[in-house]
Amino acid sequence: METVTLGQNGPAVTPLCIGTWAWGDKLFWNYGDDYGQEELQEAFTAALEAGITFFDTAEIYGMGKSEKFLGQFLQKTQQPVQIATKFGPLPWRFTGQSVSDALTESLKRLQLERIALYQVHWPFAFLLSQETLMNALADEVKRGRIAAVGVSNYSAEQMRDAHQILAARGVPLAVNQVRYSLITRQIESKGIMATARELGVTIFAYSPLAQGLLTGKYTIDSAETPSGARKIDPRFTKEGLQKIAPVISLLRSLGKKYDRTPAQVALNWLIAQGNVIPIAGVKTAQHVRQNAGALGWRLSEDEIKQLEEVSRPWL
Repeated sequence: METVTLGQNGPAVTPLCIGTWAWGDKLFWNYGDDYGQEELQEAFTAALEAGITFFDTAEIYGMGKSEKFLGQFLQKTQQPVQIATKFGPLPWRFTGQSVSDALTESLKRLQLERIALYQVHWPFAFLLSQETLMNALADEVKRGRIAAVGVSNYSAEQMRDAHQILAARGVPLAVNQVRYSLITRQIESKGIMATARELGVTIFAYSPLAQGLLTGKYTIDSAETPSGARKIDPRFTKEGLQKIAPVISLLRSLGKKYDRTPAQVALNWLIAQGNVIPIAGVKTAQHVRQNAGALGWRLSEDEIKQLEEVSRPWL
């Protein structure tokens, strides 16, 4: 399988990442109701079988459970797997040592000595300055506990600041993890994509299927209704579904041509942007196999342009 290098000289990873927010999370994803540890183990195994060996988690997912599950599953395979996790700059964390301590705890849960990517989960650092935070992360690169540094939800300006602080230490900023899909393209209009390209930063795209909207499962005529917090998301209302209907129609049409699902076409469009890695959240092996269908083929330049044009209302 082809690989993507994180940033300028970070680890080479698979072009699709498995997202593990739902692994242990009850608040948003109802973990324990219709899926549990057995399903997650099967999903992990299915990913490796499909050649996808890159997983994204965070200390806050399931209050550490997501990292713990990954740690347990990693013990059962000899296959090289790369893990990305995230540090939450919470109000009581205001020293460089607090960053190091949080990484230590994440590594314990993951049962690892080193991870491929350590990201700052959000840019609001309360009492922790960006200088202290980025220098602490640079220290950890030098110590060898993380291979690459990333941020998440950073604006173009915030990304540039982080990049500058790290560069002074000889450490590149590898990743900015942001919301990005065909119907959430604000990173293009807000200059985040252009700045990432200028600085050599990889875009890590979370919610690449817009909470399931781009699967084609939810339509005005469908009896399918969203669960959890999506019930109050206006995009799932009749008006919201009418607005995205042209996008879904084109995804279906292209999917028929390539014998792929709308979701697989939507993920392929993101990968085709270049230096963009979608993070596809999964709960089951079936989800993994569905997402893996986005790999191993490519939309034509004309088809990429058609999707770009039909999704311009979301710029």
